[in-house]
Amino acid sequence: MNRRLWSAARKGDVAVLRRSKRPDGCRNRSGDGRASRFPHSGASRAGPSFSGRPFGARGVAGRTRRRRDCLPHKVRWRDAEGGGLRARSHVRDRGAANGKGKGTSSKISTETRQVRRTGSGRSVEADFCILGAGISGVSAALEAAALGRRVVLVDGFPALGGQAVNSIIGTFCGLYSNGRDCYRFTYGVADRLLRDLGAENALYWRRGPVTTFVYYDEVALSRWVEKAVVGAGVTVVVGAVLLGAHREGRRIDRLEFATRYGNLSVSATGYVDASGDAALAWQAGLECREPAEGPIFGSQQIVVENVREAHQPTRNEVTERLAEKAEAYGLVRRNGLAFVFPGRSTAVVNMTHVETPLDPIEASRKGIEGKDQADRVAEFLRQEFPRAFGDIRIRSYGFPGIRQTRWIRARHELAVEEVRNGTRFEDSIARTSWPIELHNSAEGVVWEAFDDDHVHYVPFSSMAPPEIDNLVAAGRCIDADPAALSSVRVMGPCIAMGAAASHALDLAGNGSVHQIDIAALQRRIGDNLERADPLDARSDAVGEWT
Repeated sequence: MNRRLWSAARKGDVAVLRRSKRPDGCRNRSGDGRASRFPHSGASRAGPSFSGRPFGARGVAGRTRRRRDCLPHKVRWRDAEGGGLRARSHVRDRGAANGKGKGTSSKISTETRQVRRTGSGRSVEADFCILGAGISGVSAALEAAALGRRVVLVDGFPALGGQAVNSIIGTFCGLYSNGRDCYRFTYGVADRLLRDLGAENALYWRRGPVTTFVYYDEVALSRWVEKAVVGAGVTVVVGAVLLGAHREGRRIDRLEFATRYGNLSVSATGYVDASGDAALAWQAGLECREPAEGPIFGSQQIVVENVREAHQPTRNEVTERLAEKAEAYGLVRRNGLAFVFPGRSTAVVNMTHVETPLDPIEASRKGIEGKDQADRVAEFLRQEFPRAFGDIRIRSYGFPGIRQTRWIRARHELAVEEVRNGTRFEDSIARTSWPIELHNSAEGVVWEAFDDDHVHYVPFSSMAPPEIDNLVAAGRCIDADPAALSSVRVMGPCIAMGAAASHALDLAGNGSVHQIDIAALQRRIGDNLERADPLDARSDAVGEWT
């Protein structure tokens, strides 16, 4: 048989191979004797690789590997004599072909088996079941695991991290006190989070005249959450929708979920509702609250890239221009911010207001409308601030960011006057100084900031529905009036609430969370009430908010 090998040219995504009479290996040589380039994006000088080595790579003693070891599994062959195309499967085990061990044989699979749904799905038992894998749910899960409890963490998103990751909130708010000489309010899980992400250069502190918040890399946060939760031994279920909550007297007995892979039943001693929308309390038939005077608006966040950081406008410049030009660009909201992460040429943009109704069809429609608003925001930035944003493109859209929709009715409804007065409750479990930030208007936001020495608190009695003994809420679905809730639903106090929820259930055991020793609970989470470490980030990771 004539010893003719194959040289390759690249056409689109299919390798088209021509016969070559060259006997000296598998490279296609150009007129000057060099290995020819393959004209596709990202190819090396010697061309693409199908087998782990680029075409034309030298082997032992300078010899070139033979073409047949470099071929893809399925290619189109062109017969130089006939000019026609014919398909051939090329499946080869290189280890076996080269005599390097037994190797494994590959073959085409054609067999199937018939299946039909049987049974009602899987069942899992745990000490604690936590519904919602946002920042408060993750905090609750990690605290419970550290107590030696068996934990199941369930979320409707297909990934952990809740809105912090999937809605690309972009900033940790409420972690620090007001003023330039700020100190931190929240510890525990927050210690690990700030330490680990800070070591990856995935955080940037922005200190302002009133509030201090922390930019974060949402990809780094996502992986941190996953590694921390799995490393703690928590059982994770994502993409699960709560179908029902079954009660036995004053206790939640089990939860029923639907996933695309089948149904799931979870039975536990205690439950944490960190769903954000009080989904567990609602499905259990408990009384809940909703805003009575119209919706609280959410936002469609986007990440843009190609930002020229040296020319970024000030916060006031953006706000003033948006108020002046929003209508011309078809924008609903008249204010907002672009958080530029230094050194990355990217920004998280928060300049939209979107309704977030608790209706499956309307929520879907509003989510699409939110992306249209985000597109308009990007165009506004390009046109109005071309030196900084003229070349931006949208890298990613977050899921719709939801602020306040539905929350539990507990033993105590936190009131806005208690927030303003800095009331410290006998059962306080978290603190913050974040402003009242109420997004109850399509055009703008109520922003009521506090003095440097202000602190307000979250009582445990706002987290426990009176009708149930083994359920605690955490995060943005605790009991408060809309204005008060807007000042405690941010990430700092949410981390503290998650920790308090797990410790309360641990203290209650098989009893009632309404009868636990509050002093014992406060001793366990004392750092979140008393400790006051100053901001200690690296100087190159701290900037002023202008």
